[in-house]
Amino acid sequence: MSDLEPHPTSRQLAERLSIDAAVALVSHVETISPSLRAITLSHPRAQFMAGEPGNDVMVRVGADGERSVRRRYSVRSATNETLTLWVATRHDGAGSRWARKVKIGDVVDVVGPRGKILLDPLADWHLMMGDTSSLAAFYRLADSVEVPGQLVFIIEIDDPADAVTAELPVGLGVTGIFVDRAGRGGNDATGLLRGLATLALPPDLGHAYLFGEFSINTALRSALIDRGLTDEQISVKAYWRVGKANAEHGEPDKTVA
Repeated sequence: MSDLEPHPTSRQLAERLSIDAAVALVSHVETISPSLRAITLSHPRAQFMAGEPGNDVMVRVGADGERSVRRRYSVRSATNETLTLWVATRHDGAGSRWARKVKIGDVVDVVGPRGKILLDPLADWHLMMGDTSSLAAFYRLADSVEVPGQLVFIIEIDDPADAVTAELPVGLGVTGIFVDRAGRGGNDATGLLRGLATLALPPDLGHAYLFGEFSINTALRSALIDRGLTDEQISVKAYWRVGKANAEHGEPDKTVA
């Protein structure tokens, strides 16, 4: 696999960003919930492309003859020669269609590592809020929290089976709240806001990570500011936006109306 060359546009992108581009082999595919598939990509430089917890990779995807586009996926885990993605499949987009149809033996271009949001090493507690698309990033970040740190997850799910948990380091204080979407729209923050309202934020210095739908992230950020957090204590990453397809480079429209 290492002798295959990525698409010229992948090489150009990697050179411009001073990161890596490679052709990776799909070596394992597993449906882990009604809304998530785990896709493992193999390549000798996988660990380098995966980067630090919180980083993502850009994958060149296409399904059934579709024009290829790029989609960004947070890395769930990595070894020296593999990286595993958890890809949300419930949305009707190019990335979701690819994830539903991908099979072992397929090859894809991967560019990485990408992303600027990493774990805040000074925080005593970490609040992670989002939907199922955020679980890969949240659990990889959580794996790097030092004991006796505290973690709080508030995750909105569409199906009870989407309440996927992870085995985290022994000694961490972990609180998990899964909120049923109950048919609300993908940009309706009501459920996550209710989950946040039930939570007494821990004392000491904390950091919040809001990953998921653009409009919901905006509402959650405002609520946390009202609860006393500062801008520096909140990291926001929009994966998608209701009613607007992600751009060809994988990012959602972040224009404020």
